[in-house]
Amino acid sequence: MDTIASLFSFITTPVSWVIVQFHKVYGAIFGPDTGWAWGLSIVSLVILIRICLIPLFVKQIKSTRAMQTLQPEMKKIQERYKNDKQRQSEEMMKLYKETGTNPLSSCLPILAQSPFFFALYHVLNGIATGDTIGVINKSLLESAQKAHIFGAPLAAKFTDGSAKVEALGASLTDVRVVTAIMIVLMSASQFFTQRQLMTKNVDTTVKTPFMQQQKMLMYVFPVMFAVFGINFPVGVLVYWLTTNVWTMGQQMYVIRNNPTPGSKAQAAYLDRLTKHVTEHGKTRRRSERTIVKAIVAKGRDRNEFERKFINALTKESLVAQADGTVVKGEAQTTALAEDGTPATGAPKRQQPKRQSKSQRQSGAASAAKPADEVEAEPSSATTSLSKSAEPEDTKPEDAKPAAKKQQPGNGRSRAQSGQRKGQQRPKSPSKK
Repeated sequence: MDTIASLFSFITTPVSWVIVQFHKVYGAIFGPDTGWAWGLSIVSLVILIRICLIPLFVKQIKSTRAMQTLQPEMKKIQERYKNDKQRQSEEMMKLYKETGTNPLSSCLPILAQSPFFFALYHVLNGIATGDTIGVINKSLLESAQKAHIFGAPLAAKFTDGSAKVEALGASLTDVRVVTAIMIVLMSASQFFTQRQLMTKNVDTTVKTPFMQQQKMLMYVFPVMFAVFGINFPVGVLVYWLTTNVWTMGQQMYVIRNNPTPGSKAQAAYLDRLTKHVTEHGKTRRRSERTIVKAIVAKGRDRNEFERKFINALTKESLVAQADGTVVKGEAQTTALAEDGTPATGAPKRQQPKRQSKSQRQSGAASAAKPADEVEAEPSSATTSLSKSAEPEDTKPEDAKPAAKKQQPGNGRSRAQSGQRKGQQRPKSPSKK
């Protein structure tokens, strides 16, 4: 541990200085030698560190969203190389490299706070051994050794013997009960945080090696915390319990308000958003507009929950716009297609009416006529009608005698009756 302490000695002094400043504030309220003053100083240190890590957390969220956009491509790779796991892993790594994404980006907050953890451990271990570290002088060291958290000294461990615990002014039973409860809570909060991430905020339609790693870590991390926790001082257990609770609450907020597409959390979020939008007729918060904007931009690539959300808006005569807003619209002109793409506003195509048998036969007969005969039919009818309407003196002299009046009662012209076209021989006069 001395080697690790020497590696992180550059941060030991700042950490001890922050603890002392918080101790001055809480010591004025609860007393300088109380466990509340020192315990709250450690909790405040955790909160300060996590606030400083918010930019890294935002970067982690962006990287996670970038991984989510790659899921369709990852699914194609899985289907293409489903019988070759090695080639599948190679193509996955190639995809990560081309897009600049990192599947291990979720470890960034843990890696970033590890120097603070080792520095705090070194400070509290120095308190337990009676060594002054950083800005903690001898008087502060004695005050910290007298501080008890629920009867357990700040520097006591689960593995300490009765003689060492009695020297710190406590009983072995109190130390082991308090440390055991803290270890259980610390491991349980870590397991619940990881399980919540795997069960609620993961798109189960795409299975990647990264998901398998996360599932394995869900069981490995709590066991590691339980094993190493018995060697942690009570002050370090307070630190880890506080940071685990913070992580759990932070993740619950993200899952509720910005869930992973295709996950159960997204289905629950879109159900709440549907009720909210249909009640008020618009998106009221910026986060809601961001989610709606992303759903509209996907078009045909929307998942089942997103299509259900858009269709629910359509039933209420609401239309999701490209900028994330929701406006009133008519259900007929704003209805969505089955594939989830917005309609262009054109009216629905009407289905042709069913024709009767006589209509179908007449249509088939006209279709079977020669083209020149079909064209001649309207012209002859027009000519006969025009000639019958004109008076005799207005007929042109050069009119052809071939154009004859249509006989009354005869519904069809000679062209329709199937007679031969062209000049016909005059009929012989009938004998009386």
